[in-house]
Amino acid sequence: MERKKARILVVDDHEDNIELLRARLEARGYEVDGATDGQAALDQVDRVCPDLILLDVMMPKMDGMEVARRLKARIEKKELPFIPIIMQTALDSTENKVEGLDAGADDYLTKPINFAELEARVSSKLRIKALQDALSARDTELSELNDRLRQISLTDGLTGVENRRSLEERLHDMWQHSLRLHEPIALIMCDIDKFKSVNDQYGHQAGDAVLKEFAQLLKSEAREIDRVGRYGGEEFLLILSGTVLDAAVTFAERLREKVENHTFTYAGGTLRRTMSCGVAASGHPGINDQEALLKASDDALYVAKETGRNKVIRYEGAEFNKHMKGKGNDNADAEKPVSKSEAADAGGSAKNAAANGTGAASRRKASPPSPSAPA
Repeated sequence: MERKKARILVVDDHEDNIELLRARLEARGYEVDGATDGQAALDQVDRVCPDLILLDVMMPKMDGMEVARRLKARIEKKELPFIPIIMQTALDSTENKVEGLDAGADDYLTKPINFAELEARVSSKLRIKALQDALSARDTELSELNDRLRQISLTDGLTGVENRRSLEERLHDMWQHSLRLHEPIALIMCDIDKFKSVNDQYGHQAGDAVLKEFAQLLKSEAREIDRVGRYGGEEFLLILSGTVLDAAVTFAERLREKVENHTFTYAGGTLRRTMSCGVAASGHPGINDQEALLKASDDALYVAKETGRNKVIRYEGAEFNKHMKGKGNDNADAEKPVSKSEAADAGGSAKNAAANGTGAASRRKASPPSPSAPA
């Protein structure tokens, strides 16, 4: 493959100097552009970015020092790639050279120019330019790869929505944001009802298809500022920024109806499924951090599953409290656990009773047989 020619921009307020340098450099295989003042040089860089600039210092309107400063400022901001600048001037004092280098020049040539020295310095700076460009390209590639790896680490591989790690990071950030701005935040924890039967009856490929379709259905209904992700298995979590509990319940009910009326497709057929949702929001006296908010939505989902599925339950709403109160009454008559101290006291009493002959066994031994009992 033919090697690309390096492009050099010669900036000098004397046309004759430009043409002289053009002839010399083109003879060495370079492409050469010219500019007769500082502003023209900046305009030319915007049109066709050169690989190197030969820049005269003393020019009308805008001198070479100012051109170098402006170019280097844009390079530092990543608006331009690295462009080596070789200053050329009749001023050969140390102060002039220091000023030029401080302005952003990479090298310095004094007039009249020695062409052998010019060619050597141009060749040297172009090698540095090639190395710098290769390093920059490698850094860009590495940065893009790191961004891609991070995206993969935060995305559920099957459904394409956020995974649990990403959801927990987002929830932490959004909770802190809600505290700073005193805004509400709500969670919807939802679950595909009787999902196991999909895998058992239709196969795991059908189950995967349902999960993918379900995830996209949720994502299509959510706002751009909301977060949607797969929390685990067939459970999905929606984080609703700036949303109070009533609004979150209304949205969850709309989602539930949409899923109930949706027909899922898979290779070989279609099927229907419903979903259950647990909803919780900030502002509740028992919800003081994101962990408590997450647990509240999960508890509400648990009640939705236990009370028949295909429903939306709000945390500590009427149906939630009724169910939890019923569970509490069911456990009220259960045998109470015996503490270690009570067990020790009971054991000690039994030993004392046996030693004193007052226990039940002692009484049975001491009692004579009844007349009707066999001998």
